[in-house]
Amino acid sequence: MTRMHAIVQTAFGGPEVLTCTETDVPEPGAGEVLLRVGGAGVNPGDAVLRSGRVPDLVALPWTPGNDVAGVVERVGPGVTRFAPGAEVYGMLPVSRRGAYAEYTAAPAAALAPKPKNLDLPHAAAVPLAAVTAWTALDALGRVGPGDRVLIHAAAGGVGHVAVQLAA
Repeated sequence: MTRMHAIVQTAFGGPEVLTCTETDVPEPGAGEVLLRVGGAGVNPGDAVLRSGRVPDLVALPWTPGNDVAGVVERVGPGVTRFAPGAEVYGMLPVSRRGAYAEYTAAPAAALAPKPKNLDLPHAAAVPLAAVTAWTALDALGRVGPGDRVLIHAAAGGVGHVAVQLAA
């Protein structure tokens, strides 16, 4: 296992700038795990980053995708939280190595054990929506026990998580 397929972006623009490329499987560095990607979330922020509207956040070439779920293949130096075979999910920082690949090297601190009731593709859809809902209810809304909450657009990604958290 030395080569893999990844979606790589070498220029800013629309979806046409994304290409499927064969590249090297990354090595996990200190504090990282090598993750065999089982699912990657697609969020509106991905299009913003791809477009070049915030060029200071993206160094080209790069592999997009921040929401991820997968199976730990190897652990880098200093990682004790996960072992090979662990199913995890999380939100990757914006870096050259995103989730739109067969494998990615991910900071162990950005990952958590995958909920047992979700498969990998569904777990990959959770991180950004859950963090956004939690931030809205806790940090912005300061919702506490006994508070009443009205959530508009509860059928969307963030809304359906917010309903569950508020309950």
